[in-house]
Amino acid sequence: ALARPPRSHTSGPAMTDADATGPHPSAGHGRAGGATPRPRNPGHIAGDPLVTLRHAGVRFGAVQALTGVDLVLHRGECLALVGPNGAGKTTLLRLLHGVQPPDASAPDRSARVVHPAVDAAHPLRSAMVFQRPFFVDLSVRRNLLLALWLQGVPRTQRAARCEAALRRVGLWREADRRAPDLSGGQQQRLALARAWALQPDLLFLDEPTASLDPVAKRDVESLVASFVAEGLTIVISTHNLGQAKRLATRVACIEGGRLQVVLPTRQFFDEPALLPASTQLFLKGELAWPD
Repeated sequence: ALARPPRSHTSGPAMTDADATGPHPSAGHGRAGGATPRPRNPGHIAGDPLVTLRHAGVRFGAVQALTGVDLVLHRGECLALVGPNGAGKTTLLRLLHGVQPPDASAPDRSARVVHPAVDAAHPLRSAMVFQRPFFVDLSVRRNLLLALWLQGVPRTQRAARCEAALRRVGLWREADRRAPDLSGGQQQRLALARAWALQPDLLFLDEPTASLDPVAKRDVESLVASFVAEGLTIVISTHNLGQAKRLATRVACIEGGRLQVVLPTRQFFDEPALLPASTQLFLKGELAWPD
């Protein structure tokens, strides 16, 4: 028999790439595909702080993966993380999410501060979707129901949440198919459904359209844009600069484990004088390999 693990607001079970608990105020319905909705209030910081990093760092053995990161996530924004391979984007996502602790040797032990979602009685709920989602060898429906059960969602709510999520991403007709048999684009939409069904305040996406064909990329991007338009706070890492321009309200560039610049999207792409020289080279595709 399976035993339900303790509930956590920072990490999920190994068999799922999303973790969250409790309701989110936005629970609209939509469909995959079609034109990409424009995010609400593009280029502006949206609201109250949700997560704050204060000179945070992450070390893996002898490797300093992140150094001196100062960053505040605000309610309702979509922050895009860009930078070269190995810059630390995924590590920063995991640090913001809470599954990766900051460097324990750092002098400031309050390097990551999570603010209440509404008030002190309502802790922040977050979820994360990885680039390569994992599903158990069960149907699409049962994979979602399993995630809801593991996160302690009451039995009376699971079926409705499952159906709403699958309809939201256009997979309701595939509910009885084996999840591992889905195409890559369908699996990524299922991963988004699993995260959305858990109704987080904050959603982390690690290159959600990598390795997808143009149609699947459009479908996934359209779903993400609809989440942003509803006010869900999102942090997305991407190598697709056009995607960052379309979806994000702010853009952060990471190089060598350091946060080089964080700017509203329009300023990041249209005002190169505001960018460090290395970031300008990165945007031109001319950033050299580090020594």
